Amino acid sequence: MTPQTVDVLIVGAGAAGMMCAGEAGRRGRSVRLLDHARAPGEKIRISGGGRCNFTNTGTSPANFLGENPRFATSALKRFTQHDFVKRVDRAGIAWHEKTLGQLFCDDSARQIIRMLTDDLRAAGAVLSLGVSVERVDRVADGFEAALSDGSVVRCRSLVLATGGKSIPKMGATGWAYDTARQFGLRVTDTRPALVPLTFEAGLLEQTTPLAGVAVDVSVTAVPASSSPPGSDQRSARGQAPGDRPTFNEAMLFTHRGLSGPAILQISSYWREGEAITVAMAPGEDLYTRLKAAKDENGKQMVHTALGHLIPRRLAESVCDREDVKGKLAEVGDKTLRRLDAAVNGWTVKPVGSEGYRTAEVTLGGIATDQLDQQTMAATSVPGLYVIGEAADITGWLGGYNFQWAWSSGWAAGQVC
Repeated sequence: MTPQTVDVLIVGAGAAGMMCAGEAGRRGRSVRLLDHARAPGEKIRISGGGRCNFTNTGTSPANFLGENPRFATSALKRFTQHDFVKRVDRAGIAWHEKTLGQLFCDDSARQIIRMLTDDLRAAGAVLSLGVSVERVDRVADGFEAALSDGSVVRCRSLVLATGGKSIPKMGATGWAYDTARQFGLRVTDTRPALVPLTFEAGLLEQTTPLAGVAVDVSVTAVPASSSPPGSDQRSARGQAPGDRPTFNEAMLFTHRGLSGPAILQISSYWREGEAITVAMAPGEDLYTRLKAAKDENGKQMVHTALGHLIPRRLAESVCDREDVKGKLAEVGDKTLRRLDAAVNGWTVKPVGSEGYRTAEVTLGGIATDQLDQQTMAATSVPGLYVIGEAADITGWLGGYNFQWAWSSGWAAGQVC
C-alpha cells in the first residue's frame, strides 16, 4: 500500500492535539489528527461536571508540578489564559467564573469541543477517529506510522498528544511514554494525581460513618521525615512544610477515605508513607469559641456546642474519638484545647489513592529536559513533539491542566 504523506501527524485528539492541529493547519501544513476513540475530546466532555473548567484566570508556573515546573513558562506566557478566553468569546460561548479563578461554560463542554473541531477543520486538518497507531518508525525524512485500519502514513513531524494513564475506561494508555522511550527519550516516574485518597481498615472504621459529610478545610501534605509515627498524630495547624502548599477548599468523607477539591489538590504532593494535616475549621479558634459557649451555657452538651462550629456528624465523631462526653461545664480547658487540636490539627496517613481509575491527571511523563520549552520539540529527535499531559508538567485542579494543553499545543503548532 502506498503511504499517505502529510506534513504533521498528531496522535491524540484531546485538548492539546486539537489545539495543535488548528495552529499547524493555519500555517499551511497538511495535518492529520488521529484518535482511537470514537469521539474527540472525551476528557473535555466530562470535565467540570459536563461544563468544562476550560482555564483559570490565575494561571502561572507556580500552579504546576514536574521535575522542572518552570519549563511551562514559555508556552504559558506566549499563549495565555486570556488568549484562550478570547477564542471562547469569538466562538460565542457563554461562560462564568466560579471560585479561585475557575472558568466554566454556562452551557455544555461540547461547545469547547465543537469550537476546536470547527477550527481545525477550517484550517484544513483532517480528523480520523477510531484509528490507532500500531507501529511507528523513524525514516529518512521523518516518521512512518502503520495504522489500525491497515493504512500507512508518512510525516515530517510527529506530535505525541495522547496524554497519560488517567481514566483508562476512556481509553487512556501509556502509548506516548512507550513511543518516547522507543526514540530514546527519558520518562519520569508516573503516578495518579488529582485523585481521592484511601484509608486502611482501622481508620475507615472511624471515618466511614462520616461518608457524605463535606467541610471546608485547609490541608497540607507532611513529608515522611516530619511525620511522627502512627496514623492519628497532632501537628501544628496551618503550617506548610518545605515547598508543600496548603490548599483551602472543600473536603468530602467517603466510604474509602477522603475526596473533594482540597484532597484532590494535595494528592499531587502526597506520597505513600506520608501524612496529611487537615484543619477542619480553618481560621477558627475553637478553644476560645467553646470556652465562650461554656461560660454562656455550661449545660450544653460538648458535641452540641462543637456541632455549631463544624458539621454535627463530624462533631460527634471527633468527640467520640477523643472520648469527650458530657456537658461543657464538666470539661476543663485542657480538654477544650484537645478538641481544638483534634479538629484543626487532624493528621492522618492515607494508605493509598483510588488510582488511575478516578485520577483526573497523571503526574510525571516525558522528561522536560529532553524537550525545547519554546517549541515542545524533542531536542534529540528532529521532528518529534510532545504536548499536553504526555509531558512531565501537571497542573493543579481548577482549569490549569487545560490551559497547559492549549498553551503547549499552540506552541508546537507554530513550528511543527
